[in-house]
Amino acid sequence: MPHVVPYHGVLAVRSDGAARIPDACRCACAHQPLLAEDIFRLKHLYACEGLSTYRIAQLTGLDRQRVARQLRQAGVPLRPRGAGGTRSERRRGDPPDLAGLLAELYINRHLTSAQVGEALGIPGRTVRDRLRRYGIRTRTRGGWERKDRRVLPAGVLADLYSRDGLSADDVGRKLDTSRNVVLRSAHDLGFPVRIGGAVPQSGPDEIELIDALYADDLVAGVLAEHNIPRVPAGGPIWQRFPEPIPLTRQLVADLYAHCGVGLHHIELLTGQPAQTARGFIHRIGMTPRHPGGRSPFLRRWRTGSSQDENPSSGTRGPRTGHVQVPRPRQAHKEGNNRER
Repeated sequence: MPHVVPYHGVLAVRSDGAARIPDACRCACAHQPLLAEDIFRLKHLYACEGLSTYRIAQLTGLDRQRVARQLRQAGVPLRPRGAGGTRSERRRGDPPDLAGLLAELYINRHLTSAQVGEALGIPGRTVRDRLRRYGIRTRTRGGWERKDRRVLPAGVLADLYSRDGLSADDVGRKLDTSRNVVLRSAHDLGFPVRIGGAVPQSGPDEIELIDALYADDLVAGVLAEHNIPRVPAGGPIWQRFPEPIPLTRQLVADLYAHCGVGLHHIELLTGQPAQTARGFIHRIGMTPRHPGGRSPFLRRWRTGSSQDENPSSGTRGPRTGHVQVPRPRQAHKEGNNRER
């Protein structure tokens, strides 16, 4: 049996279960003649050189199952089936500039995988496979994806909503979209949004929501405590926040329960979609506010009050002032702010 220099890195395993291939193999068996029954050589081929059990079987003349069995008996963690070989990045039949085309259509033009497939004449599933193969990060689907949202042009919105004075519902009907898209686009772009309601109330008639959030003492204190930067209005959230602020239990509890902001307000402050904030609230066991009416933040803004009071049912912690996250209870949906 050949002399082997002990090397613990051979059996090191990554978090995904695959054996780690060291940068420079120091196995003494690396330069020894290949012996079919040499377990140290099998370890070297599998762990150091990253060969699959199929390839090792071809080199040693052993049966693949026997190779796998000997490695397991020697205490070598086996990689998931299919992870042993290194696949070439480019598939046969792909055009040479496919990676550039995918980046242009999917990343720069923000097309969906189905739209990219239609433009290139390939199925959408093939597009997603090639995106992963070429290392292009794929987006999620549906309303959770920030870049797939419809964004109204600033000039059209300024003409219809600000200059002509149409309501959000009227603008939505003219542009074949919903009032929520109109209001969200107006808030993202920093337009003054008119405050509606069945009963006239005293206070400001318009709100520039992002500026109002940053001007609130409670919100400003929470943002400073969590080291969250202020990002001015001027575009959709994927432009304002290329990388959204990660949500934590304490951050969401401070903003939602202590400051009384709504789900869309959390979106404007962190870049995380409102749907993501809603799901996070459910997961941490907070009870969403009942639908309908304005959020405590908007009520506080209308009255000009910035008292350091808890506008929700949460309780303040004894030292840090944080809101204690309650135990899971029956959840309710968060209503939209009553703006028009």
